[in-house]
Formats: sequence, structure tokens, C-alpha cells
Amino acid sequence: MNCRVEALCVGQPEIFRGEELSAIGKHPVNGQVRITFTGLEGDAQADRVHHGGVDMAVHHYPHDHYAGWEEWLGGHELLSRPAAFGENIRAGGLTERDVCIGDRFRLGGALLEVSQPRKPCWKIEHRFGRKGMLARILRSHICGWYYRVIEEGMAEAGDTLELIERRESDWPIARAFATLLDPTSAPDGENLRALAALEALSSDWRKKAAAKAENSG
Repeated sequence: MNCRVEALCVGQPEIFRGEELSAIGKHPVNGQVRITFTGLEGDAQADRVHHGGVDMAVHHYPHDHYAGWEEWLGGHELLSRPAAFGENIRAGGLTERDVCIGDRFRLGGALLEVSQPRKPCWKIEHRFGRKGMLARILRSHICGWYYRVIEEGMAEAGDTLELIERRESDWPIARAFATLLDPTSAPDGENLRALAALEALSSDWRKKAAAKAENSG
């Protein structure tokens, strides 16, 4: 299961709303970029409480979803360029139904491991100027995901993102996201406990799954 990376994107914090900063606005890198344990060199996060860190080092949002967003939004200029959703990796051919927690991918000289789904926040709707986007993501599970970096290395646009190891075939990103965040799904203690037990899942998501399992009885 491979796909060609069309762009690697980075950004720095900028004024986003009032005095609040965000680095959701990213741009493609020309040439090679080093992927480190904390993300792509030249990339940053304004809110380090909810973004960034070793378990959220690299963000991947499937380009496959852009056409659906184009239709749903009735067109939007952000969709005409890379990183509309603040992603570091622009690529098509992989979605939340294909990629599983713990999958390891080789990208150039770096080794990446899928660590968690991306939980959407208000910044997406503010960036696009449209309400209802979060609800669509929660309902459709088109959330994107994060990688942690197992081995640092250089990569560039045109490189292949190559799956080299799969350990948790029962837990695609879409299932993990729905289990914890889909408001239309009834809490399932068994699934939540199984999710909390996934060693490759980020510690934050494991804790939240365990807490929700306890509350579900």
C-alpha cells in the first residue's frame, strides 16, 4: 500500500483570530526537508497543548477528500492549493479506512508510525469561514491522522510513502475515530477498552478511551 507524496508542507504561527496565533496556514517546501522526531524542519505549532509533540509530529490529511469538500462547500479557494487543512503531507490514495493505528511507513529516509486520528477543532471552520464542517468530519470520519517519527531522515515531494509494517489491522483510523468521537455512536465499553489497550495509540487517546470506557459501564 503505497502513494506518491505530492507536497511536504510547513508553516509558522501567524495571527489567526484577534490576537490568537495559528500555524494552520502551511506552504509546500522546495527540495528536501528533514523530518525530525518533533516534525518537519521549518514547521511549528502555536498551540503546543493541543498540537505538536512526538505523537503528533506529522499530520496527513487525505487529498482524496478535497473533491467532496469542494462539492459540500460549493467551491473554496483554499482547496485549490496544498495544505488546506493544515496538513504536512499532501497525497492521494490513502484514507482513514485504509490506514491503521501503528502502521509504519517509509518516506524518503524517515520512518513514520501512525499514532492517532486528528481531532478536528474550531480552527478549520474559522479558516474556511463555514459552520458545519466539524459536524461533517465527526459524522463521516474524514479526520486525517498523525504520525510519530521512529527514524529521522530527509524527504521531498515525489517520494513514495510506503507501508512496510502493519500490526493492528483491526483498527483503521476511521474505526478508532468513530469509537471515541462520533456523537451518533453509542458508547461501547468493549471497543473502548480495546482501543485503550493499543500500545501504538498515543497516550492521550488511550487515556481518553479508558476514561470513556469506565463511564460507559
